[in-house]
Amino acid sequence: MPYLCQGGVLGLERIDVLVPWANAFAPKYTTYKGFWGLIVALLLSSCASPPSKPGDICSIFLEKEDWYASAKASAERWKAPIAVQMAIINHESAFVDDARPPRVRFLGIPLWRPTSAYGYSQATDSTWERYQKKTGNSGSDRDDFGDAIDFVGWYMQQSQLELGLSKSDAYKQYLAYHEGQGGYQRGSWRDNPSLQNTARKVAATASRYQQQLSSCQTELNRSMDD
Repeated sequence: MPYLCQGGVLGLERIDVLVPWANAFAPKYTTYKGFWGLIVALLLSSCASPPSKPGDICSIFLEKEDWYASAKASAERWKAPIAVQMAIINHESAFVDDARPPRVRFLGIPLWRPTSAYGYSQATDSTWERYQKKTGNSGSDRDDFGDAIDFVGWYMQQSQLELGLSKSDAYKQYLAYHEGQGGYQRGSWRDNPSLQNTARKVAATASRYQQQLSSCQTELNRSMDD
């Protein structure tokens, strides 16, 4: 299902073209015209939708009722601020569960993807396998929000242990998240102004999220207890 949600069928990048494409294969003379389009629409309806207001963390948690419990569990397990974790996910995938990097194109033809990054956290295959091995969470999935945010908290913990980065420092944490701990240590980000600009945006989002969260966290905690 994630492959269809992402628009991977026939290399298509926009899934909204699938319904008319499917209908084209239904015989015009049959009463089943539109059947395949209906099937595709039903399949797509199972795809998780991102929050309607991604810039407001209170709105996110009120809309996605189980996300706050997952974020809080990760924060307690890894001692990583919820606001920083959520800011990283926002800028990595825009909260799209099956997000992937855009395909490389040649003459307008979509070809391969540059990395194996996938899901909310945009973790690559190898990094996700390392997370599973280190945490024992072998059944985790990158398109599951609870697993993804636990991964982000774990990764922030590794960056603190290996690099001494404060988990509250969203700017440096994002640089290490994007480049890997080894890349951060080598300074691969220093000559990348675009990445530095993105890291500043992550830090600004984390700061805004923290301010917003302070106004609704009591209510969110209370709703968990009900």
